[in-house]
Amino acid sequence: MPARGPCPLLCQSVQVGKVVQIQSLWIGILKNLFMTGTLLYICFALVSDKLYQRKEPVISSVHTKVKGVVEVKEEVVENGKKKVVQRVFDTADYTFPLQGNSFFVMTNFLQTEGQEQGLCPQYPTRWTLCASDRGCKKGWMDPQSKGIQTGRCVVFKENQKTCEVSAWCPTEAMEEAPRPALLNSAENFTVLIKNNIDFPGHNYTTRNILPDINITCTFHKTQNPLCPIFRLGDIFRETGDNFSEVAIQGGIMGIEIYWDCNLDSWSHHCRPKYSFRRLDDKTTNESLYPGYNFRYAKYYKEHGIEKRTLIKVFGIRFDILVFGTGGKFDFIQLIVYIGSTLSYFGLATVFIDLLINTYSSACCRSHVYPRCRCCESCAVNEYYYRKKCEPVVEPKMTLKYVSFVDESHIRMVDEQLLGRSLQDVKGEKVPRPLMDFTDLSRLPLSLDDPPPIPGQPEQIQLLSEEVIPRSGSTPGWCQCGNCLPSQLPEGLRCLEELCCRRKPGACITTSEPFQKLILARRVLHFLLLYQEPLLVLDADSTNSRLRHCAYRCYATWRFGSPDLANFAILPSCCRWRIRKEFPKSRGQYSGFKSPY
Repeated sequence: MPARGPCPLLCQSVQVGKVVQIQSLWIGILKNLFMTGTLLYICFALVSDKLYQRKEPVISSVHTKVKGVVEVKEEVVENGKKKVVQRVFDTADYTFPLQGNSFFVMTNFLQTEGQEQGLCPQYPTRWTLCASDRGCKKGWMDPQSKGIQTGRCVVFKENQKTCEVSAWCPTEAMEEAPRPALLNSAENFTVLIKNNIDFPGHNYTTRNILPDINITCTFHKTQNPLCPIFRLGDIFRETGDNFSEVAIQGGIMGIEIYWDCNLDSWSHHCRPKYSFRRLDDKTTNESLYPGYNFRYAKYYKEHGIEKRTLIKVFGIRFDILVFGTGGKFDFIQLIVYIGSTLSYFGLATVFIDLLINTYSSACCRSHVYPRCRCCESCAVNEYYYRKKCEPVVEPKMTLKYVSFVDESHIRMVDEQLLGRSLQDVKGEKVPRPLMDFTDLSRLPLSLDDPPPIPGQPEQIQLLSEEVIPRSGSTPGWCQCGNCLPSQLPEGLRCLEELCCRRKPGACITTSEPFQKLILARRVLHFLLLYQEPLLVLDADSTNSRLRHCAYRCYATWRFGSPDLANFAILPSCCRWRIRKEFPKSRGQYSGFKSPY
């Protein structure tokens, strides 16, 4: 009894890959060179990028201190007269606290003094000029205005009239920033950056201020690259910008701190690397709000009236960007990297396959350049390609194959395209597969061979090319003189209208291979027993089994591949010769039947 249960169903079939081993010196050298290069790249990437480490992003905090003093000369109006006043700005005057890892340094400013709540004309602009009260709308305001219009058109200065507003008066003048910048010497200011970092996964903490640092140092890219004290003018010089030009309208500068920390004990290294980058658009024109500025006010009381000084500040915002990773050796990470790179060695096989597939379709198969030097290598590659790849055509019920003894190729036709007999259809040419003589050597062909005649050389009967006289019953499409009309209905008759030859000549059924391979009863009987050793043939089924075995032998002989033999159409002469040798006791022959 056969075993039952799920185990036999799961274990009885195992699929394995087939490997074609090409014994070629130059292909072996190419593959070894490719694999050696791949191995060197993998080792180089492993060491240079430290891919054996477990990486962790940096967590940091930043604190800054700006130092410097600058003297500023301002023009003020007292009792209707202008005079120049000198002021000294220190850290509290030109720095402003910002959120996040940023700090701001004022470089230029405009101020409007003595403002108080009241009614006053707006500063003259294209949007505020008017000729009468009709040009002003009571209660109207927009984001660009300095107050709420009262609906009156009043004199601003001499012949200029503007709309009156309820606002802080006098309103702010729309003036350009002073040139040069009032705090132009701020480029000599210095900033101390304190940066603490942490890698919690590796339990490691450090800072950018080293224990042996000189507190009087100044950062220099080559001479002192680890100093955390930066001169503002030097920062702009590193980016190729001019501090004096940026100081007029302001701007945004990025200070990048990059930590690439190797935390392994045998090669420990964790030091910051500083770089600088201009973050605002320095090409922006005047109409698109260039630079960086904002407004703030200082409030006070004078004679019991609340007043303020409005200051429009221009300056430079410095954004400190901290990024980087810390890595430490991890055995699991090393195993994962090695496992992920093993597939790279498969690229050598892909490379060789691409080389073979590319050159196998080159000049030799097209025969365009029959004398070119590449033909020899093309032929070798095409030989490898045939050994490696087997072309398979989609098995369709309407697909048919025919073979003529006077042609070296096979023809593939589609039944749906047939409008006449197979003899006249051109079809698509298919290369004939190479014959495998492995099974043929096991056949007892010598049993039927006549004994050799002493003194005479052994001769093989060749197929004659003489034109055979046609009889009156021979169909018009027959070329060998041995074909018979088809017995199939009218619609299927064209499938059996096929001769063994394309051009007139001797029939293949008269050849010695046909007699010994197709019609030899003992050979066919041996083949049946070769497939089924316990086969018992009775009188009724003997001819039927031998006839169908003969059909199969002819298809395998003439078409080579079993896949093509399944759809092969036997010539009428061969089919009727086999039927004559192994006749059917009663009834009509069924004709061609597709195996699918």
